[in-house]
Amino acid sequence: MSRVWESLYSKNGLAAKEIAKQLISIEEGERIPRIQDFEKDFQFGRGTIQGALKILESLRAVRLESRGHLGTFLVAKDLDLLKEIAGIGSIMGAMPLPYSSLYEGLATGILEASENMLSRIDLAYMRGSKQRLHGLKARRYDFIVLSQLAAEEEIKEDDSLQIAVNFGPRTYVTAHQIFFADPSNDRMKDGMRVGIDFTSIDQSRLTALECENLDVQLVPINYMQVFEMLQKGSLDAAVWNVDDTRTNKAFKKADFRSEKAKKLSEKATSAVILIEKDRSEVLEYLSNLDVQNITRIQQKVVKKEIIPHY
Repeated sequence: MSRVWESLYSKNGLAAKEIAKQLISIEEGERIPRIQDFEKDFQFGRGTIQGALKILESLRAVRLESRGHLGTFLVAKDLDLLKEIAGIGSIMGAMPLPYSSLYEGLATGILEASENMLSRIDLAYMRGSKQRLHGLKARRYDFIVLSQLAAEEEIKEDDSLQIAVNFGPRTYVTAHQIFFADPSNDRMKDGMRVGIDFTSIDQSRLTALECENLDVQLVPINYMQVFEMLQKGSLDAAVWNVDDTRTNKAFKKADFRSEKAKKLSEKATSAVILIEKDRSEVLEYLSNLDVQNITRIQQKVVKKEIIPHY
């Protein structure tokens, strides 16, 4: 450990940690609080505050510029370094594998929205809403992203969960449809082999409703196998979302005929954040997310106006 980093364990260093928390929310080019303001907020003396600011500059967490009677301005800052000095951890979330532009855009928006917040968000990516739910309940994740349909279905079974954020329609998927191996088909029929992914609440629920009262063979799959099995003729039909680039317009598609499936499929298009009810600190953090900005960034990624990063 360098002497500069060791200085964080001094009295000046303790003050630097507190000041770093405040500077996280101050934009570059803005004036920082006066010495007397820091003294009042943190109960440190003037010399300690001045020493703390010097430490932050020595660590290159900030670059400050004194402008006489106008005050001191934050010329530049290293946001990640400021958070490290402040001892602020991250909020951990999980969302679907980013195989569609909607998922790429949502991940990009969520991460960008957290950059100027006190704690940053880190995201893990995993297939299957059931697996993400298991991770949430095991406290491996502070929140998970899934569809409104999946969230509401799970809340029916477990009232210790709640929806913290709803991003609105067409933020999770554009739509679900039925894909057919034989282009002459336009509906589910008796005798068909239909793929069902039990790890996906949306896919399995919509498939079951569309096949209601039909004599079909439900074949357990995971969504990564859907189009390969359709191509090989191992399946006759499968429900999936139209955003998956693997479709390549190679398969005949049709809308749901079941009124129940049609109704629920609308909820399956909305992305939501699900948390445990007793995680009040997570709810408070998520309530400060700029949802409109997140969905704006998502659409820019979809339209290829910005490059996704996640």
